[in-house]
Amino acid sequence: MPSGSECEAVLITGVFGSGKSSVTVETADVLQEGDVAHAVLDLDFLAWFHTGNDDETAEHRMRLTNLAPIVDNYVAAGVRFFILAGSIRNGSELRSLRQTLPMPLRVVRLTVPLDEIEKRLRSDVTTGRQDDLREAAAWIAASEGVGIQDLTLSNDRPIRQVALDVVEWLGWK
Repeated sequence: MPSGSECEAVLITGVFGSGKSSVTVETADVLQEGDVAHAVLDLDFLAWFHTGNDDETAEHRMRLTNLAPIVDNYVAAGVRFFILAGSIRNGSELRSLRQTLPMPLRVVRLTVPLDEIEKRLRSDVTTGRQDDLREAAAWIAASEGVGIQDLTLSNDRPIRQVALDVVEWLGWK
């Protein structure tokens, strides 16, 4: 069984509609095909709640609170590699994420042209996705999440190729 110090993590980040979840799932498929012990954690699902409070940092704090015991459980089960999907706004959020994890974290930022993001998100009928589209445009305009990555990959090509590029860069086999 690995210890936290023998584990590694990658964060797949980018704006809404950049394909974080899709690339994360495809990366997991690549690792599973190679029989590599891994876990997938979608950070958005660890902090999907609403209390009526407008505290902008509450979501990130909840994400970290929920993440720590889940990671510990997976490490205890023998997981060595962690693939996380989530949007990180800035260096401060990234530092707190790194402090929460008992392992090194590398960051891959996905980029996609705004017109492609619009195509992806406009086809979703939910109100939330339309809000995500507005937020993605705002993040792009403000350069939110830019500069925190170790690697930038364009995600306007086949998902499989992006996932293979991630696994090759990480050296996870």
